[in-house]
Amino acid sequence: MTITVVAGRARPCDHGRVAGGKAVGGGRRARPGHAFRYEATARFITELVDRGTLIPGARVPSLRQITRQHGVSLSTALQAYRTLEDRGILQVRPQSGFYVAKGAPILLETPPISRPPARPTTVALSSVVPKLLEYAADPDLVPLGCAIPDAELLAAGRLDRFLARAARAKGIGYNTYTVAKGDPRLRREIARRALRWGQVLSPEDVAITCGCTEALVLALKAVSRPGDTIAVESPTYFGFLQVLQGLHLRALELPTDARSGIDLGALQRVLRARSVTACLLSSSFNNPLGCTMSDEKKKAVLALLARHRVPLIEDDIYGDIYFGDERPRPFMALDPHGGTIYCSSFSKTIAPGYRVGWIATRRHMAKVVDSKLALTLCGPALPQAALAEFLSSGGYDRHLRRVRRTFRENIERMVRTIDRAFPRGTRVSRPDGGFVLWVQLPKPVSSRELFEAAVKKGVCFVPGDVFSTSSRYANCLRVSCGSAWHARIERGLETLGELASAALAESCGATPTPGRRRCRRAAVPGASSRPPSPRARP
Repeated sequence: MTITVVAGRARPCDHGRVAGGKAVGGGRRARPGHAFRYEATARFITELVDRGTLIPGARVPSLRQITRQHGVSLSTALQAYRTLEDRGILQVRPQSGFYVAKGAPILLETPPISRPPARPTTVALSSVVPKLLEYAADPDLVPLGCAIPDAELLAAGRLDRFLARAARAKGIGYNTYTVAKGDPRLRREIARRALRWGQVLSPEDVAITCGCTEALVLALKAVSRPGDTIAVESPTYFGFLQVLQGLHLRALELPTDARSGIDLGALQRVLRARSVTACLLSSSFNNPLGCTMSDEKKKAVLALLARHRVPLIEDDIYGDIYFGDERPRPFMALDPHGGTIYCSSFSKTIAPGYRVGWIATRRHMAKVVDSKLALTLCGPALPQAALAEFLSSGGYDRHLRRVRRTFRENIERMVRTIDRAFPRGTRVSRPDGGFVLWVQLPKPVSSRELFEAAVKKGVCFVPGDVFSTSSRYANCLRVSCGSAWHARIERGLETLGELASAALAESCGATPTPGRRRCRRAAVPGASSRPPSPRARP
């Protein structure tokens, strides 16, 4: 394989440099040239991997090719490849050369378990939240904000054909009200899909809603009253907080790990204090952390809630977007007591504009229907009919296989871009499904100030403080991986990294320098010729 270098593509990494050429925090002047050139070469190879030019298992250009094309010495080329080997991007095969590693690990650590205050708080959301949907519709902004799948990735054309076919066949019949629970065929298809993860549902246990948000409203109205306290994960989806605020409910945030979910000990203490009326949790791939509890942990949560007679409302909107071999089982499928209220939607997988969601419960269905009649009466008939036909055709499953692969690749590319473009000390979540990433920046970088600067540069994301009621996560942000990967997305992430690096340098009293600021080590005398080996994830 012959790969030529595009002039100006690979820029040197300047981490640890400020005006005058001295490292932040003191120390002697780093030697120019060599340290930067091996990083530039390493970045060139990383970009080839990120863009799919070099796929896992592929052989990379030989050291001699790199020396000729980049005009670097053999020792510089070797140091670049050894650096990538230590980062887990490349692997060496004896007497064969360097190859792209399969499932190459990232050195970035995941965010630590959250520590929110152990007391209920009144929900008062930031004024930035209403702007997010407005920004999501702005084509001039790089779409890293709202967690809405890119229209290019959705099977909109095929679904539109089902919609048109239903309108032609029975257009007059669909121009009327449905029963409060919604289209019986769609409810039957939803119940049939639940069998795949071990849940037996009757179509009568399902009610169609206007997206997952209405499902959550109906669930909360069925089990709580204004002034009650609802336990949630921390950080938690700001949409949950909007619903709690609208229903005049208070939130009690639970410590949450970015890999394994809520802290069982904290939940037990809250339940013993009898301070919550219900729990509102994500089944799989929490937004924004992306965490998923194991079946054993879910059963432990259910046992605790049953002992204290506290109902669980679960949001499983990302459940179908899993990257492993099997779909995670929701709480409802593991609940022997039937106390779980299940909420989900097609908004993240196939049709965000249709606003079709559903709620599943046997115990509380009468209250759900009463509230549904008072709020929206029923949902539009035609989109429900089209989705029912689409599900029964098998098209949804083929579509899911494709988008799962796309979202997984997007997340891998975004994590790699954050790894090389963001300042040292950045942490990022590592979800096994969904399409959002939680990024924790080094303190004292403010994601709200970063947000204002990024919008001016044409990039949108969600600042971290909107995912909490307790003014936490000011140095965190959420990025969406729901758009088709291309150079504009990559450049948008790079811009965020540059802005974060500049903010960090300014807070340290340093002058930021252009270019990459994310290196594995500072280029200072006495440093090892190779970066440290990958660390275990915490």
